[in-house]
Amino acid sequence: MSIKTATESLTFELVSGLEIHVQLNTQSKIFSSDSATFGANPNAHISAVSLALPGALPKLNKEVVAKAIRIGLALNCEINQHNFFDRKNYFYADLPKGYQITQDNSPICKNGFLNVVLANGEEKRIGINRIHLEEDAGKSIHDQDPNYSYVDLNRAGVPLIEIVTEPDIRSSEEASALLAEIRTLVRHLNVSDGNMEEGSLRCDANISIRKPGSTEFGTRCEVKNLNSMRNVRRAMEFEFNRQIEVIEGGGKIIQSTLNFDADKGTTSPMRTKEEANDYRYFPDPDLQPISISDEWLAEIKSAMPILPKEIVKQLIANYGINKSEANILAEDIDLYGYFNKAKLTVNNQKSLINWLIGAVRTYLNDQSISLADFKVLPIQLAEVINLVDEKKISQQSALQDLIPALHQNTDVLAKAAELNLLIVEDNDEILSYIAEVLTKFEPQVQAYKNGKKGVLGLFVGEVMKLAKGKADAKKINDLIIDKLK
Repeated sequence: MSIKTATESLTFELVSGLEIHVQLNTQSKIFSSDSATFGANPNAHISAVSLALPGALPKLNKEVVAKAIRIGLALNCEINQHNFFDRKNYFYADLPKGYQITQDNSPICKNGFLNVVLANGEEKRIGINRIHLEEDAGKSIHDQDPNYSYVDLNRAGVPLIEIVTEPDIRSSEEASALLAEIRTLVRHLNVSDGNMEEGSLRCDANISIRKPGSTEFGTRCEVKNLNSMRNVRRAMEFEFNRQIEVIEGGGKIIQSTLNFDADKGTTSPMRTKEEANDYRYFPDPDLQPISISDEWLAEIKSAMPILPKEIVKQLIANYGINKSEANILAEDIDLYGYFNKAKLTVNNQKSLINWLIGAVRTYLNDQSISLADFKVLPIQLAEVINLVDEKKISQQSALQDLIPALHQNTDVLAKAAELNLLIVEDNDEILSYIAEVLTKFEPQVQAYKNGKKGVLGLFVGEVMKLAKGKADAKKINDLIIDKLK
């Protein structure tokens, strides 16, 4: 099959909506005190409630409700202050009760929207139909025994919100941009870690096609459990083209649930798509309706942090940086928090931004560590930057020697002196290095005098080597030019 993107096709239009599952980062599960932590040994975080033993009753975790409200506010939703849980009946081996506790008729948030910015700068508004609370199911494991499947119920009862968009998406780029924005928001609001690789953020894509200009919806197919931005794009493009091929071949689209094969980049049917009435929804009799008071809602609203898009505007206005630089800071909540602490003592806040989005991120990547594992405190980094800006230490020495030597209680200036990194102020010493270099590279000196100015960098580099980096490169550059006159 020759794959065309939705924007390239002139004969059909992609119509899609996403169902985005976000695993909330509460300490305990939604209806029990079991730990919701990821990565434990199989069936380590279970209880009578997780196992659905007779007589075990659910009890709602209040923090789950608060986190759902936070993301609802960020997505411009109406908060439904009186809502309730339903039972969604279906059988899987990893769903011990035989039903999932979710919200059907009365979701906690509804009627929202999110504006996403596309690569060409165009802004697209995507409607949010609803956000509802539910519990996750366990996990079936099929690759540990040739004859049996195993079940790990650690995930059973882990709290989820499901963000259901309107069918407003017209390209895989729009879907990817939406997911990226949602991931930024849930991390920024401390609602979820948004880790798609671990399943904390995953989505199902409902996909149909229609003729451009038509207002009728086609028959949709749902592609399940897409766990990366790339796979969302690949699955949507493949399914878009598959449906075009079926229609143009005289066939009919059958409403169904599809699996996406990430290795082949193809979709395949799992089962005929269920309708809502197949699940026999009804209000859960074991859980009271949720009542969100005006006071509690006002408290949550007042505690909402400034959102990333507003942070970007402020960073551009206050520090004169470009939008790309501002986005890097605004979209990484840990980096932005580090910046806010370091900016209190740094002399030049623009220098701090340059260091954080450049040298510091490169250092973290090279060391394969996160900012949480970075041993340099914000106040220490500010002092390092001040030393570099004041030309008391070179940036190269700071990155290669000083920063790796810093720990929480280290005196930055004292450590720089101990490591013999402070820049030499003695002009006589620097001039002696310059004389040595110019004597060594006499042919290049003659070339410089004949107009080949590019060799100046060679002279500066060689002097810096002799000074062991403890010299100001600009000062060396100026002294060499004076000498060569």
